[in-house]
Amino acid sequence: MDWLRLIRSENVGPVTFHALLRRYGTLAAALDALPELAARGGRKKPIKICPRSLAEKELAQLDKLGGHAFACGHAGFPAQLAALDDAPPLLFVRGHPFLLERPAVALVGARNASANGRRMARALAHELAGEGLLVVSGLARGIDGAAHTGALETGTCAAMAGGVDVIYPPEHQQLYGDLVDRGVVVSEMPVGTEPQARHFPRRNRLISGLSLGVVVVEAALKSGSLITARLAGEQGREVFAVPGSPLDPRAKGCNRLLRDGAILVESARDVLDGLGPLLRSDPHEAPGRGYLFGALGWDGDMRAEAEVTPMDLSDQELARARREIAELLDPTPVAVDEVIRQCQLSPAIVTLVLLEMELAGRCERHPGNRVARRQDDIADAS
Repeated sequence: MDWLRLIRSENVGPVTFHALLRRYGTLAAALDALPELAARGGRKKPIKICPRSLAEKELAQLDKLGGHAFACGHAGFPAQLAALDDAPPLLFVRGHPFLLERPAVALVGARNASANGRRMARALAHELAGEGLLVVSGLARGIDGAAHTGALETGTCAAMAGGVDVIYPPEHQQLYGDLVDRGVVVSEMPVGTEPQARHFPRRNRLISGLSLGVVVVEAALKSGSLITARLAGEQGREVFAVPGSPLDPRAKGCNRLLRDGAILVESARDVLDGLGPLLRSDPHEAPGRGYLFGALGWDGDMRAEAEVTPMDLSDQELARARREIAELLDPTPVAVDEVIRQCQLSPAIVTLVLLEMELAGRCERHPGNRVARRQDDIADAS
């Protein structure tokens, strides 16, 4: 219940959730700390903390669907996904959760895919699933739908941008039903959430995060599939691409990936060879967070794992650190490591100040451990 309350509280995203849990050691302590942290970050009005009644309602809705909720680091939560800095604290699942224990590979591509592209995606998915891999995609039109269809007999997973019960696009209602019956559907969004444009990049990080590698079959130069490929590279996953005609705009993204070093794919064997060392390793040995207890369980007390922040700065020095860090940030995302390097403050102090600013609504996190200041915060300060 407290896992859900914390992640559903205002301005708490996955990175902030994990930072709070490391810093305060228990969920109850993290929830109690939100108002003070937000106020120190410059927030004027009280931060909204998810009430217990709302969390109970959401879990009841999931239970009514026959769904499951898995907490990051607990048994049933995919090990590959748990290793991410921005791993979803809770993963909501419909279908057959045991499939998430398999090593996975993602197949993504254009919504307006060609007939040849769809045929290639179905064939790749069918062969890869036949080799024991879980084929992950996003239930979109085109390549995604073809990948799910090709792997349906032996194992496929759909990562959803909206709630785990919201079918998008609507024409995939039958495919969604087949996935619930024979595959698995996952989401980090509340039950009933309609997908919006801002949800899809988060969905894309789930697709790549669940997988050992991402195969792009067709993609334009500006497409969500290339975002997934970029996220895969940032997460340390393998990136594969199927080459296409330079005259077809749907092939330009794949050809660009190949030029930039992606592994060329002409058959499922190319993917299996590219993933070879990873497939031979134990998926449960994926690097995880410091507080992962896996199947050993967890009683809510993490004081032994709590992050200790050296607070040997005076109030005046801490206020100066807050000003200096705020001045370094603008609406263009910058790596947190670069902020630390330029301000020459300890990582613990920078982490604390960014945590305060995010809870106050003054900055936001981006993939790749990057952070940006909100435009309205800069306007208010000028």
